[in-house]
Amino acid sequence: MTQLQQARAGVITPEMSRVAQRERQSPETIRDELAAGRLVIPANRVHLAGVGGGVRLDPCGIGRALTTKINANLGASPLSSCKDLELTKLRWAVQYGADAVMDLSTGGNLDEIREHLIAHAAVPLGTVPIYSMIVNKPVEELTCDDILRTIEAQAAQGVDFFTLHAGILRAHLPLANRRKLGIVSRGGSLLAKWMTVHRRENPIYEMFDEISAILREYDVAYSLGDGLRPGCLADASDDAQFAELDTLGELVQRAREAGVQAMVEGPGHIPFDQIEMNMKRQQQACDGAPFYVLGPVVTDMFPGYDHITSAIGATAAAYWGASFLCYVTPAEHLGLPTPEEVKQGCIAYKIAAHSADVARRLPGARDRDDAISDARAAFDWKKQFELAFDGETARTLRRRDLADDEEYCSMCGREWCAVRISKEVKAAAKEL
Repeated sequence: MTQLQQARAGVITPEMSRVAQRERQSPETIRDELAAGRLVIPANRVHLAGVGGGVRLDPCGIGRALTTKINANLGASPLSSCKDLELTKLRWAVQYGADAVMDLSTGGNLDEIREHLIAHAAVPLGTVPIYSMIVNKPVEELTCDDILRTIEAQAAQGVDFFTLHAGILRAHLPLANRRKLGIVSRGGSLLAKWMTVHRRENPIYEMFDEISAILREYDVAYSLGDGLRPGCLADASDDAQFAELDTLGELVQRAREAGVQAMVEGPGHIPFDQIEMNMKRQQQACDGAPFYVLGPVVTDMFPGYDHITSAIGATAAAYWGASFLCYVTPAEHLGLPTPEEVKQGCIAYKIAAHSADVARRLPGARDRDDAISDARAAFDWKKQFELAFDGETARTLRRRDLADDEEYCSMCGREWCAVRISKEVKAAAKEL
């Protein structure tokens, strides 16, 4: 039985108990949210057991009742990287806050890279299986057997969640053709080409029941892909995007009926004022299924800084309804990220997720913020660095000018230090 099936049967699995422990929630809450489909625990049975003696998965929960999670995209391209560099990125991503990773490799030995990452990943790992299907053949030659065989093979390797663009249909293509940028999802564009060449419906949509049977066998979660996500502000919240969203809502129900966990992927480029509406519309259309969003990017004119433009949108998305944020690095729209850019993307998104959780007033979300404020008031620099998310960077910036034992920083100096003056004012008030 899958986690979903067991939750519906009233069973609390070890994975549910582990998520409850991590989230400071009751196991019953985790079970009930999972049974309702509002929470997923991506946990392939193979990964839980440890692939080939590799690292065992530490289960993670994704849903609105829990803290907001972030995902880091990894993967080699035909032009860059290798399995060892991607492993370095995996380690940096987890160190700097990623709760899950996706292997989006399109170059090198894809099976070997995927197996290498799963064997070293204690966090859930996802893939987009269609990338592997077209490495050695044009997409128009893709067969139904190719699709099922690839999904089965990756599930057997231990992949925890699959992005499958099952919601983009032939009827949606004329809507996408009206756009400025058309279809920017790689998986969505490949399937659009297949449908155009064969004049047939999306094969992943048509074989959804067969695919669900494979996912149920290994307890792989669906991440229902947004093949028609907007790729620029001009295309946001259009008919194509919402037509696909309605189909994804249908597929959520079909996945649940098959006993398979499902979350839904959401928009990429959205003006800030449209984010709340988009989050609420997804929750309604998809019956509360966890929403997994890329950003959204809230302006198109800052290439090289899209980890910032998207983190602004991600904070709003997490506040209004998203449960899972896919990070964006400074290299987005430009190239494959380096380990340092992976770090920057993860930290930007950790800021976004945590800020939203504080604003949502989740239990304990602000504890560390308050503790670091106490340390600042006490001029306890050592404690500040221990509490800081990236204490090493904070310590390095501090030590450019002053030692840790000085009770001020180089911004104001000792005489004009507002915190020191405030302490003196408080002390004088006590004597009155």
